[in-house]
Amino acid sequence: MKTIGFIGVGIMGKSMVRNLMKAGFTLHIYARTRAKVEDVIDEGALFYEDIGSCVEDCDAVITIVGYPEDVEEVYLAEGNIFERARAGAYCIDMTTSSPNLAKQLYAKGKALGLHVLDAPVTGGDVGAKNGTLSILVGGEEEDFKACLPLFKAMGTNIQYEGKAGNGQHTKMVNQIMIAANLSGVCEALSYARKKELDLDAVLAAVSSGAAGSRQLELLGSKILAGDFNPGFFVKHFVKDMRLAAEEAEESGLKLDILLQVLKHYQALETDGWGDLGTQALIKHYEE
Repeated sequence: MKTIGFIGVGIMGKSMVRNLMKAGFTLHIYARTRAKVEDVIDEGALFYEDIGSCVEDCDAVITIVGYPEDVEEVYLAEGNIFERARAGAYCIDMTTSSPNLAKQLYAKGKALGLHVLDAPVTGGDVGAKNGTLSILVGGEEEDFKACLPLFKAMGTNIQYEGKAGNGQHTKMVNQIMIAANLSGVCEALSYARKKELDLDAVLAAVSSGAAGSRQLELLGSKILAGDFNPGFFVKHFVKDMRLAAEEAEESGLKLDILLQVLKHYQALETDGWGDLGTQALIKHYEE
């Protein structure tokens, strides 16, 4: 496996492309706007004007796009992946998307002689840049093993989660935990600010104790600095939480904390903050 087609060269995708090239893979890339990917083209990625041309000669295709409807388009639309990928190719969707859609793509791909995996990631822009992503994979175990060299170029915590759709279900678990955790961080820092505490001293005091968390480590100092540059967009987190809420409801679960945090983030998006990082949740408490 040498030649990889990559669809979705955004904040995370660009770093993933770089790490795959560092590992010796040849990258074919597609992006709607060439100007936004000129840097990775200069570094050796081969740019194509359409998805079909990008993927047709590739051993594997990786997608990491925005929303489930984008996933459907890149795989199922006329002239795109499922029409143009060569028989036997591996198709790996790393978007956080619908578990049910992942199952549908697996079944359709299998009928076409393609090996389809759902492999959403967690770790944000920092993990993508450093090649330390967690990768949560659903599909055939034999296909997972065949794609391990690709996954190892992009991540360090690579887990096979079982049948098709299970990678996405595991990502839902991850996002539910983040929703509660990040909400707690923002509430706590809002309390500290209202009580006029030394916020840097507070962070130093709590970060290594029982209240410490990955969200606090990654985003605590950004929140205090008012730095809302996105490692992960508010609008995409809204999408993830909505998917998790829908899946929970389908199983008869009511996840109260998730639903409340989702409501806060939806309000931020309505107010025009969808392109900020998820740490912008602090704005809810500052109103």
